[in-house]
Amino acid sequence: MEQKKIKGIIESILFAAGREVKINELMSALEVSSDEIINAIDSLKQDYQNEERGIDILKLEDSFQMCTKKEYYEYIYPIFDKRSKPNLSQAALETLSIIAYNPRITRAEIEIIRGVNTDGTIYKLLDYNLIEEAGKLDAPGRPMTYKTSKEFLKMFGISSLDELPELPRYKLDENRQIVIDEILEEKAEAPMPEREEIQPNLCRRKE
Repeated sequence: MEQKKIKGIIESILFAAGREVKINELMSALEVSSDEIINAIDSLKQDYQNEERGIDILKLEDSFQMCTKKEYYEYIYPIFDKRSKPNLSQAALETLSIIAYNPRITRAEIEIIRGVNTDGTIYKLLDYNLIEEAGKLDAPGRPMTYKTSKEFLKMFGISSLDELPELPRYKLDENRQIVIDEILEEKAEAPMPEREEIQPNLCRRKE
């Protein structure tokens, strides 16, 4: 099958789906290899960039989704939602950073790192769908653990947590968890980003 046709079919599928479409779904529908799918999507993304189109294709782990370019967010958001723009406080950014670098972390562990209560911040991040519950820890009390969501990947324009910059100070164990004991010994806080408004990509949702 010619790449031009593959590109057209993929574009149609991603638009009609209104959700994340796994690469194996595309491979099955088109009966082509994963390399052909990836090459076609890369070509589509280049077309959108060269033609200054308002859409883009985001890679989310093993899936793809059609979304708007985040630089047009301020024009799109008022049309679809009359609420104020999502705005992350310094506390929310710090908490989100900790969860992103330390998947399956408990609320108590977050509070050990930050040194303050995080109940309100956790609820806010859950409400924004930037984090999600990751199951209960096999420990006394069975505390809930948290991890970042695919919405987090979309909002910050990365395809997986592997694209996060390396931590400049804290060591990760074999499970990519922050070594909390070392943080307590150092008694120092990692630098965090300034408070900022989120300018996310908006992804089409199927009605």
